[in-house]
Amino acid sequence: MHESSDSYAAMNWILPEGVWLEFEGLSSPLQILRGLGGGGQGQVFEVAMEGERLALKWYFPSCLNNDPHLSKRLNQNIRATSPNTDFLWPIALLRPTATSQSLIRSKDPGFGYLMALRPDDYVGAMEHYAGRLDISLQNVLRSCFYLAEAFHSLHTRGLCYKDISIGNLFLQPDTGRILICDNDNVDEDGRELGSVLGTAGFIAPEVLMREARPGTNSDLFSLAVLMFRLLMRHDPLKGQKELDIHCLDEPARRRLYGEDPVFIFDPKNNRNRPNPKEHAAALLTWPIYPLLLQQLFLQTFCEGMKNPSRRSLTGQWKDALSGTLDLRQLCPCCGQENFLVRDNSKLSCWECSAPMPDPIIMQAAHGSVVAAAGNELNIHHFDCLESPQLLQPLARVTNHPSDPLIVGLCNLSGTAWTARLSDGKEMKVEPGRNCNLAKIQQISTSAGVVVITH
Repeated sequence: MHESSDSYAAMNWILPEGVWLEFEGLSSPLQILRGLGGGGQGQVFEVAMEGERLALKWYFPSCLNNDPHLSKRLNQNIRATSPNTDFLWPIALLRPTATSQSLIRSKDPGFGYLMALRPDDYVGAMEHYAGRLDISLQNVLRSCFYLAEAFHSLHTRGLCYKDISIGNLFLQPDTGRILICDNDNVDEDGRELGSVLGTAGFIAPEVLMREARPGTNSDLFSLAVLMFRLLMRHDPLKGQKELDIHCLDEPARRRLYGEDPVFIFDPKNNRNRPNPKEHAAALLTWPIYPLLLQQLFLQTFCEGMKNPSRRSLTGQWKDALSGTLDLRQLCPCCGQENFLVRDNSKLSCWECSAPMPDPIIMQAAHGSVVAAAGNELNIHHFDCLESPQLLQPLARVTNHPSDPLIVGLCNLSGTAWTARLSDGKEMKVEPGRNCNLAKIQQISTSAGVVVITH
């Protein structure tokens, strides 16, 4: 809900901008600096407290009336703390003092909660979905990985989110890092508190049909929808069936998403295939990604469509997404990102149709990585007991500054490597330094050995 205040210039803010307000339990007052945005539940403000900038979400009375358990959930989640740093998690529940209540523009002053302020370089994921964001495929895949990692942490705590959607996600285009907002519906899995069912287009069929309440299984469906939309920039259920509907009203949406949902790439059911003219993005992007990633969408949107226990798990997504990143290679003609096919068939660039050359492969004990600029070696490539992670790479592939066809490997670890050259000689690669992979057969690192295959 953190949107630019420019589009809300005429909004009637519940909390007066520029005013200092006192809240129960806080030793210092907050200054309401400016309104950031609003939605169906309430409004979000940038505030200052003792020199620190934070965000404050303040609820509409109608939201509080519809969700009597909200304060209980918030207090529990505040005490439990955030399961992952990618959540803009509630920090403190705030109720105004008697003095400040008169300054709040509502008959029922209500309450709100403090959270970290979203940095300016994080952009709403809807901008990417609409084609207005400059972001690489690598960083979109990284965003999906961080999503799977965040919800893995949430689900491992026995919690569910209930309302995963593209409107609650922000992306950092240069890195793929994410922030997840609107965490006030998070609750214990299986506990039927709260009224939210989810966001249209992301709700699991069994929840839409009122056959089940939101929980971890419905989160897995919504998460797959969100990742599909990020990677394909298309709705996984909008194909020919949608075009056959003359009026997409509520009953029609119920049929499309609840009564008779069909994945647009279901291999056993072609009733809802994408239309070549209306759904060109889906037909273009789906073949780009390797089978290991496609299979998890098929698992969730085919067998898992009506059988929630068969949906792809967050750990499976982490494995497939990190594996897809390892297969990334760059077209030498147009620079477009492609993904290596493991079956030895020849790959052509999906952008310019140029044949892709056989890449240099970096083989570690428990994984291999294509030597393409920006690809990384991580600890899970060396240790099978380590879960995939992207935040602390041990090495990164780089391009030579004057010849992009020459690739090197930068030592991002804290210890020197020993590289064995093709002539049998050895050389040291100090931390922060690069080595030319064309001349190297093997690299010994503190994490293990990397064999270079040309």
